[in-house]
Amino acid sequence: MSDNQQIAQDVIRAIGGKENIASFAHCATRLRIMVNDKDKIDQKQVENIDKVKGAFFNSGQYQIIFGTGTVNRIFEEVEKLGIEGSSKEDVKSQGKKEGNAFQRAIRTFGDVFVPIIPVLVATGLFMGLRGLLTQNEILSLFGATPEDISPNFLLFTQILTDTAFAFLPALVAWSAFRVFGGSPVLGIVLGLMLVNPALPNAYAVADGSAQPLHMFGFIPVVGYQGSVLPAFFVGLIGAKFEKLLRRRVPEALDLILTPFITLTVMITLGLFAIGPVFHSLEEWVLHGTTAVLGLPFGIAGIIIGFFHQIIVVTGVHHIFNFLEIQLLEKTGFNPFNAIITCAMAAQGAACLAVGLKTKNTKLKALALPSSFSAFLGITEPAIFGVNLRYMKPFIMGLVGGAVGGFIASLFHLQGTGMAVTVIPGTLLYLNSQLPLYILSNVVAMGIAFALTWFFGYKDQPVAEEVPSNAGDESKTEVLSQKSNSSASQAVNHRTKVDMLEIASPITGTAVALEQVPDPAFSEKHMGEGIAIEPSEGKVFAPFDGVIAHVMNKSKHAVILEHETGVQMLVHIGINTVGLKGEGFTAYVNSGDTVTAGQLLIEFDMEAIQAAGLPLITPVLIPNGNESIEQVMPTMTGPVQANGEALIVVKFTEPQ
Repeated sequence: MSDNQQIAQDVIRAIGGKENIASFAHCATRLRIMVNDKDKIDQKQVENIDKVKGAFFNSGQYQIIFGTGTVNRIFEEVEKLGIEGSSKEDVKSQGKKEGNAFQRAIRTFGDVFVPIIPVLVATGLFMGLRGLLTQNEILSLFGATPEDISPNFLLFTQILTDTAFAFLPALVAWSAFRVFGGSPVLGIVLGLMLVNPALPNAYAVADGSAQPLHMFGFIPVVGYQGSVLPAFFVGLIGAKFEKLLRRRVPEALDLILTPFITLTVMITLGLFAIGPVFHSLEEWVLHGTTAVLGLPFGIAGIIIGFFHQIIVVTGVHHIFNFLEIQLLEKTGFNPFNAIITCAMAAQGAACLAVGLKTKNTKLKALALPSSFSAFLGITEPAIFGVNLRYMKPFIMGLVGGAVGGFIASLFHLQGTGMAVTVIPGTLLYLNSQLPLYILSNVVAMGIAFALTWFFGYKDQPVAEEVPSNAGDESKTEVLSQKSNSSASQAVNHRTKVDMLEIASPITGTAVALEQVPDPAFSEKHMGEGIAIEPSEGKVFAPFDGVIAHVMNKSKHAVILEHETGVQMLVHIGINTVGLKGEGFTAYVNSGDTVTAGQLLIEFDMEAIQAAGLPLITPVLIPNGNESIEQVMPTMTGPVQANGEALIVVKFTEPQ
């Protein structure tokens, strides 16, 4: 039995067997599985499977990260076990509609491009290889000059580098038909019709050597070589139109009429309506993208390098595939690649800093492989498994990405392809830019690593036993007063406790965390706890402690740390960071010492509701504290701030 066969069997076993699989598909890096019962999944068993780089719920799917190439082989082995794969559209339709309409649309848009990315990766590598072989420095090693290169060789390399983009509409239309439930072969034919040699070539029209046809005297008609949006919308509308016809055309005539009518109607719309409209839109998008990338003084690199991985977390980063394809098709180069590579390398370096600094063996075993995975271009294990869990490493990674992106943008680095980054991405810079590509990534990694090491991660210390002079304290032992010189150093005059009871920080109604309309909380990626529907817009400290962090600008979240090392996150509402602090008043700053019952934040409930945002407030104990054995919500229903215990934290040993 091959390794991949064994892995496929282990995956099926760990997620509860074949009967627990509603449907499954895969994208470029991960298996996407809809399960019938989440409780049957053995998360630890999944994470211990060979080649698994991470696993979590997102967008209603259980996603197991294997990485590019590997996931295809695992998917094939799972199919051989008698489980029929589904399209990602089928998988999504069986899950909850996570995210807003824009997020769902972008994810679907990205699904169309996933199957064609390998072709574009290969094309980019061909471009890089051709650039390497035609450099004067390389040719001089063989005593040759550019004039000595055979025209036939150049023609051969042109076939390798130009074909995918010349027939790109056929690839896009085929994939769109597949995603939206049509017959993919009709998509291929429609896409080929859009680039039929009988039409004026788009490249020739662009350089002025050919003129578009004018139908009815005012509709310009050209071929759509290299275009994306016309083919995408022809595929989307065509697939839905075909499905509509199949429901109405008699079965006896379906084989003849459905493809005939579909092709006739859609190529007419494609050439005379969809093509001209969306080709113009495509040009505007390209001009906007190049304008941003052309901002002076490396500004584009700072912006994109900082925000790219935040967008990855939201799940709408697939839109960048379209932008990169457009850049490559129109200019032959991809300046976006170098910037996002720095962003990814920085997250890997931040994760590496955590792995090297921590003394926790479990965290070290997770962080070190995850950082290596990021250096190979797969950042999800580092982001979701480590950096976001502790938040500060993620932020330090964003800073490193911004600095690296600044350098990449300042030196106008441009890759010859897309979808390969960091270490594999060097193949896209096999020219004079390679040293600068390495420099920008090393700087991004160095900044992120140093910031995380010194400021972004503090390993949880083991509490020291100190004789108490306070007598018999309650189970919620209070934090000793902090010294004026450092808010993080406490005078530990206390007894050890084996559990900690935490009261509610807000007055309202306690509900299960699963009711929060955000999978980061409801699926407990960030930690265990409970949620509160507030009836009063005030957050109080439920115990004496130190403010580990407060969102200074948005003021929508605060982390309070107890003397035992337990931290509690209060996140007021969902997506309230977008309010940029409007309606919020914070009375504390990071590092402040607070006492139980002290007012921390006030928030305007009506303002949040007027913005259309949920008021439900997660209150949880973040993951990562190895001294915690169990976090147990104790009640639901009406709760009073600083009233009865809302959460009980049980320790592995007295703290």
